[in-house]
Amino acid sequence: MSFKVLVTIPWFKNRPAPELDRLRDQGCEIVINQLGRAYNEAELIDAISDVDATIAGAEPYNEKTLAGAHALKVIARVGVGFDMIDVEAATRGRVAVAMAFGTNHEAVADHAFSLLAALCNQLPTYHQQITGGAWGSRFHSSLWQGTIGIIGLGRIGRALAQRCQGFEMRILANDIAPDANYAAANGIDMVDLETLLRESDFVSLNAPHTELTNKMVNAKTLSLMKPDAFLINTARGGLIDEADLTEALRNKTIAGAGLDVVAKEPLPSDSPLRTLDNVILTPHCAGVSDKAVTLMLDRAIDSVLAIKDGRKPERHLLLNPEVLD
Repeated sequence: MSFKVLVTIPWFKNRPAPELDRLRDQGCEIVINQLGRAYNEAELIDAISDVDATIAGAEPYNEKTLAGAHALKVIARVGVGFDMIDVEAATRGRVAVAMAFGTNHEAVADHAFSLLAALCNQLPTYHQQITGGAWGSRFHSSLWQGTIGIIGLGRIGRALAQRCQGFEMRILANDIAPDANYAAANGIDMVDLETLLRESDFVSLNAPHTELTNKMVNAKTLSLMKPDAFLINTARGGLIDEADLTEALRNKTIAGAGLDVVAKEPLPSDSPLRTLDNVILTPHCAGVSDKAVTLMLDRAIDSVLAIKDGRKPERHLLLNPEVLD
């Protein structure tokens, strides 16, 4: 019998994906999401009703959507965030959840650094000024020897720190499980959150979205930041109270923000964030460089083929290895 694989990610409707030939060569039947956007709950329920595996994006895997997926054996996520996957529900259904850890952190770090550099140097403002027919320079901040505070010193946070070291920046970090040895060996000062917020010229969010980190950036924490500091978020929109951030940006409590992620995606057309001139917005694209997409897709395919062949994917990629034990 054929092994049916659903590729849910809308990119692949129009993007050539020669990586998928590995699945075809192994006799897999491939179905690609044709909607041009992520599946909602009802659409996902219908789409996964008879598939053996999904090459998964940001669609919702929960008790409701998994209930009728009786053939499903593995959700292979093209990415490293799993806030849209109820891992406990998948485990109860004996569905393995495989991630693409270690594939896109360099791309996300590139994007985070690009956002802070663009904000610091007022690139959008200068561009709009010139295309509007004006000319003239103004004072702007400096990256060189500035202080960056990195919240979440995992793969992405560490990769961002490496980029900042090239600009002789002082690097502060805060992490729920600090690795003091790594920090000391790489010239990073581990500090409490309040110190990080008060002393940083740039604050980058690189933490997962959990109950503990939900809306950790709010009116109280924003008030601790310098008025000329910038906030960068390439992690998850839920880390920020967007109403409080909007107010802080309007009142110039902080100088600006670079947001690749927002609480509700796509960003609603009436979001006040769209109207602010001290915000750079990008559409949750930080981790999708060509190189990162290839690496993530290859890792997801490795996991799918392992399950198909009765092998175990690499254990460090599985969120629930017990389903295969």
